[in-house]
Amino acid sequence: MSAIARPPTTAGAVTNPIRVMVVDDSVVIRGLVGRWVDEDPQLAVVASHRNGRLAVEDVQRSNPDVVILDIEMPDMDGLTALPLLLERKKDLVVVVASTLTRRNAEISLKALSLGAADYVPKPESNSGVTTSPEFRRELVEKVLNLGLRARARSQGRSGVVAPAHHPTPPGAIAPRAAPAGAVMPRAGARTGSFTVRGYSSVRPRILAIGSSTGGPQALNALFGEIGSSMGQVPVVVTQHMPPTFTAILAEHIAKAAGRPAAEGKDGEVLQPGRIYVAPGGRHMVLAKNGADVAIRLTDGPPVNFCKPAVDPLFHTVAEIYGNATLALVLTGMGADGAEGIREIGKLGGSVIAQDEESSVVWGMPGAAAHTGMCSDVLPLPEIGRKVSRILLGGRP
Repeated sequence: MSAIARPPTTAGAVTNPIRVMVVDDSVVIRGLVGRWVDEDPQLAVVASHRNGRLAVEDVQRSNPDVVILDIEMPDMDGLTALPLLLERKKDLVVVVASTLTRRNAEISLKALSLGAADYVPKPESNSGVTTSPEFRRELVEKVLNLGLRARARSQGRSGVVAPAHHPTPPGAIAPRAAPAGAVMPRAGARTGSFTVRGYSSVRPRILAIGSSTGGPQALNALFGEIGSSMGQVPVVVTQHMPPTFTAILAEHIAKAAGRPAAEGKDGEVLQPGRIYVAPGGRHMVLAKNGADVAIRLTDGPPVNFCKPAVDPLFHTVAEIYGNATLALVLTGMGADGAEGIREIGKLGGSVIAQDEESSVVWGMPGAAAHTGMCSDVLPLPEIGRKVSRILLGGRP
């Protein structure tokens, strides 16, 4: 489940709602989703279609901001329709809805690579959709947040989605004394409205990554850049995703990085050069096992509305690796990871957050940036180059 931050309702948003097209071959689903959307004063259904062909033919006339796109439909399926929709409306946001089968998970990740903004796992039956408050909440909130973000960008305004809690104002945290080998915060160093710290002078012994909305695309790009440089450290990743999706994500990461990648297994000892992805539906944390560090999978309640969540992983990374930590917070809604970032920063580790412009949603990385514990806030391509240099022993 993804962390969702709901933007405040404003008079402008109500008088100029986000325009939504619903595309699904089930008349029941179209009616239900359409009703959910219309019940939100910041959203309005402007078109509803039973297949991709009709959606493509109508997208310029109806001019939606967001399309909710089913995968399996007659005449023209969602994957075929997706590039045609984006070709006809360049700034269109497409949210793919699919059931949790391996085939549909593969197709959903393929859709992300073709330009879809996000996906929502859909219950397998109409009755399941009707009785799933989680599906309704996640779908409506993603449509709203992504629609507002896209509209703000098109109008040249900030598209920041507010995190789930009020971020700590810059400078409000007084850092603890840094461990030996760590670089103290750079006095007065600021990027935009947030303070940045110095990097640790200790070479990282682990790379920890957290991401959510837009994360699969960002992770593939990142690992394509850093794969050749990460042979000396293990890499742990928490991406907000349901079961089935995370296993396929790991396969995609392995191809991008040219390194072994898989879902983490309980008790598995971390090895340099390998990538461990938190499995959907479980929290992945780390624990000391003699001289080794091992993965522990826990079945506790969601954290920050997410399972897996980034904060549990980052907290244990901080405890074990301290100032030898390099952590990244990539695109995503909400504020998951911010508390873990505080711990990593206080113990002298290095943190890089993705910048607003290159993020699909600047919720998680924005919250991380505003902790005052980040060493840098960078565009995604620069993150890859910076991480490669650090992992190879170069200066940040």
